[in-house]
Amino acid sequence: MDVTAVERIANAVLYEGYLLYPYRPSAVKNQQRFNFGVLYPPRFCDGSDTPQMLTECLVEGPRSARLRVKTRFLQLAEREQRQEGMEREVDFTASITAMACAPLRRWFGFGPVAGALELTAAKVGEDLFRMTLRVSNSSAFDGSQRDQALLHSMVSLHSILQVEGGQFISLLEPSDRHREAAAECRNVGAWPVMAGDPKQRDTMLVSPIILYDYPQIAPESPGDLFDGTEIDEILALRILTMTDEEKEEVRAGDERARQILERTEQLPAEHFQKLHGALRQSAKVPG
Repeated sequence: MDVTAVERIANAVLYEGYLLYPYRPSAVKNQQRFNFGVLYPPRFCDGSDTPQMLTECLVEGPRSARLRVKTRFLQLAEREQRQEGMEREVDFTASITAMACAPLRRWFGFGPVAGALELTAAKVGEDLFRMTLRVSNSSAFDGSQRDQALLHSMVSLHSILQVEGGQFISLLEPSDRHREAAAECRNVGAWPVMAGDPKQRDTMLVSPIILYDYPQIAPESPGDLFDGTEIDEILALRILTMTDEEKEEVRAGDERARQILERTEQLPAEHFQKLHGALRQSAKVPG
């Protein structure tokens, strides 16, 4: 069960929108933060804001199968008049037998951010179980300012699910036998997709950004640019056109922005050729 490829995708989800070109803290788009998958403190929530994420998926296997949940998010903290993210991770492992008997909860806290994971399992067919994961923010925050609420929030929340002794069922392309059970799964704030080795069915990525089964990072990409909606080549060329003053502001800002700048400045010319395009042989279509 190799999760290296899954974690690369998960990191892209974790930092999507964290910083945007021109990566300077003075840029308006970096002063008005926007991220996917934010769980706010309960008392702050109003309208579309939410303190909870719900995920349901299908596992085929015996009751002895075990599920491992790795939930990850960014915790924001104020640093020199800006907000910087710290990676947080919560692990939870349990058997289907235990989850089917009663809801299992794991409480966690990181300073002003507190919450819980809850796992349950329900039998929906022969050796088929619907797994339910709830992630909740229970942080004690009673203010009304969004910038302050974010300091008590879970940002870019997502989970990696792994099963031992069983296999997941794709919700995007279920077999006819599993289609009805897949349609009954509820997902609020995130969507689970098959991940990792396409020949295996032991890993799922629960992402606040809708992805397809077995997503991959393009091998030509030199590193994360925090904006999956842009083309790496265009962003890299834009970074190189920044003035010396703009680059100094980037270097003096967020450490991750400095790394993007230095990595881009050191890219050899042949790598820019790879970013411009790649030819790949597609599978032959019958008929």
